[in-house]
Amino acid sequence: MTRFEEVSQKSALHPKPKGLTLQYGTAGFRTTANILDHVMFRMGLLATLRSKKTKAAIGVMVTASHNPEEDNGVKLIDPMGEMVTPAWEGYATQLANAEQDALCTVLKEIIKKESIDMSQAPSVLIGRDTRPSSEILSRAVLDGVSSLEGHSQDFGLVTTPQLHYMVLCRNTNGGYGTATTQGYYEKLSKAFIELTKNAAKRTDDQKRLLVDGANGIGALKMREMDAFLKSELQVELFNDGSSGRLNHQCGADYVKVQQKAPQGMHMDPGQRCCSFDGDADRIVYYYTDSAGHFHLLDGDKIATLISTYLKELLTRAGLNLQVAVVQTAYANGSSTQYLEHVMKVTVCCTKTGVKHLHHAAQEFDIGVYFEANGHGTVLFSKKAEEQIRKLAKDPDTSDEKRHAAKLLESTVNLINQATGDAISDMLLIEAVLAIRGISVQDWDVIYTDLPNRQLKVKVADRRVIDTTDAERRAVTPAGLQDSIDALVKKYKQARAFVRPSGTEDVVRVYAEADTQESVDALAHQVSLAVYRLAGGVGDEPKPLK
Repeated sequence: MTRFEEVSQKSALHPKPKGLTLQYGTAGFRTTANILDHVMFRMGLLATLRSKKTKAAIGVMVTASHNPEEDNGVKLIDPMGEMVTPAWEGYATQLANAEQDALCTVLKEIIKKESIDMSQAPSVLIGRDTRPSSEILSRAVLDGVSSLEGHSQDFGLVTTPQLHYMVLCRNTNGGYGTATTQGYYEKLSKAFIELTKNAAKRTDDQKRLLVDGANGIGALKMREMDAFLKSELQVELFNDGSSGRLNHQCGADYVKVQQKAPQGMHMDPGQRCCSFDGDADRIVYYYTDSAGHFHLLDGDKIATLISTYLKELLTRAGLNLQVAVVQTAYANGSSTQYLEHVMKVTVCCTKTGVKHLHHAAQEFDIGVYFEANGHGTVLFSKKAEEQIRKLAKDPDTSDEKRHAAKLLESTVNLINQATGDAISDMLLIEAVLAIRGISVQDWDVIYTDLPNRQLKVKVADRRVIDTTDAERRAVTPAGLQDSIDALVKKYKQARAFVRPSGTEDVVRVYAEADTQESVDALAHQVSLAVYRLAGGVGDEPKPLK
């Protein structure tokens, strides 16, 4: 039997539903789990081809992140732990949508176009989240890999960032770390403990953190991590998966969008809390004050805290390295103002989607990127890492400079540079707060967020919306941007933009203004404009209460 005959036979066991069309978006494929079996098999095929092409290990993660439990999805991870390249996103869409009798033809076209040496031994690393559908779907991926005679390693239940980490470790021959969950825990905990040694006056109360695990994989992995932290961080887990549904009224996305604490979180006033999302690549912090008001510290606040800390350490170390913060249109205007005008940090804006931020952050010595939803990390250039490590070992420099360089070195080791990682980011935030001796309230008042509101409008076809200027302005449909501009002029410190969802037929609306009342009115009026000009379906958006 030829290789392609085996693919054809095995693919018949993973049939494609008639007429189904899916698009590989910013987060890969994501939809109702019961129609994804054929996609998983075919992503196993594609990952195998990608491995042969790059002569490196490729990752396949089965997850739908912050989506409801009945959904699932899949995304491919490239050799350096980053998202797969755009050209291969196109191949993923082609393969997923190919009818059964055309599948091998599409495979052969990809092989020819990419000049893939089919004798090259491929390696595919697979991981999955805790959804009930994830195990059987990951088996379909393994089926796809084996049908092209690929070698696979199934890591089973891991967070998305852990799989990104494994891929990077494997392809740097251990230079980045050991490609096991234990290696991951040991590297991060060692760096965290090294950093917190510099905060000797920490009380047990300051070490205590409440964590909402979104009833997902992050909760399981946080329990495993606990043993490595040696009481340097005392985590109290809520929504740990023992009861309750994944992402249901909990998790980072729920907290960010609803701007309230997750269900099941028992928090005292002033208590520091954070939430992961379903696959533990996002994190947001929050607390309630003595009056019972909820305070959210999202990706913008996280980026500001981390970039300020890094800039201060670089100054103390005497290192001339540029720190830049990469934001999206969703970044709160107050954060941009503070970074540019108070901290004198370079800020650039790019399209929504971690792959865009990651790419932009690579242009700087140190690139800090966080989407407002809490997904982000810090990237250090080779030049930056070399200068930091050299200074940390230099016996001829001053104690102060060497000490600052050692702090920077441990910070580099604590960060998962492959992708945004809720556990790694949490440990970094906790270390920074401890070293600087500040509370969550001190952090919160560095700047005050402008009131903002996010809404979504169902439309017949999200592709009618086209944007420019890092998604801050709508090009189509005609008249929509003019309407938004006219509405924004009615309010103080206002801005608004719309963009199509990457995964569903909805248009996302974002608005900011000087008061919550103003921003709610602006967001509603922009939603109406979208509904009327972009083919809204269902009832007209109602005013916010």
